Amino acid sequence: MDASDAIKPVRASQSEMTEVVLPNDANPLGNILGGKVMHLMDICGAIAAHRHSSSYVVTASFDYVEFLSPVRVGDLVVLKSSVNRVFRTSLEVGVKVFSENILTGARRHTSSAYITFVALDEYGRRKEIPAVQPETEEEHRRFREAGARREHRLFQRQRKHGSPV
Repeated sequence: MDASDAIKPVRASQSEMTEVVLPNDANPLGNILGGKVMHLMDICGAIAAHRHSSSYVVTASFDYVEFLSPVRVGDLVVLKSSVNRVFRTSLEVGVKVFSENILTGARRHTSSAYITFVALDEYGRRKEIPAVQPETEEEHRRFREAGARREHRLFQRQRKHGSPV
């Protein structure tokens, strides 16, 4: 079966990671570094992209990284990723980050981002990947919104470089 004929549900590649925030991950205020959060987002997002594409992936862009509240030393940082949409050889993955208090179990949404990955074959060439099939209303909403974000990214790239994509 050719990748263009295959369709995979969103749930097949959803991923979750959990780590404890240690002092070496933090700034002088005792909050996890933004760069560390982005590093973890990239890994968690790539896991979903790998699972969906069954291939190597590389990060093409980070869109709309938002830091809503800090994650403190001693908290757990919980990351959840999900494929929003596939565009032939690239795909957008949404990543949400939560802090979890280890004593109370209370969770708080702390960060979000949209990451675009490109699938590569064993020779480092772009590889066509299966489409994603949203099933829930939330997955359909994310699918639609990913299309609008892609159009915006392509428009910005064309504006910046002055050539069609």
